[in-house]
Amino acid sequence: MGKTWLESEDEVGFGANVKIRIAVLISVGFLAAASGQESRPSTSGSAPPIGLAIGQRAPQFTLVDQFGHEQSNETLKGPKGTIVLFFRSADW
Repeated sequence: MGKTWLESEDEVGFGANVKIRIAVLISVGFLAAASGQESRPSTSGSAPPIGLAIGQRAPQFTLVDQFGHEQSNETLKGPKGTIVLFFRSADW
């Protein structure tokens, strides 16, 4: 015997319900995985300062620049002081 229209509609509804349940389970799995990741432990207080304080003298240094010339605190010093910026290029 063939299936009636009502029986085939129940199978379609059942299939849709299964797909929805699977989607919900996958979503819950992703959320659970994301919330289970480790987080950095929080420390009370503030982070220690990095670098020199304003007005503090930098230690003496001598480095070679990109042209092969030695540069130091004294060779870089201008009439109002010196700002030295060190950075790393993306292509190093």
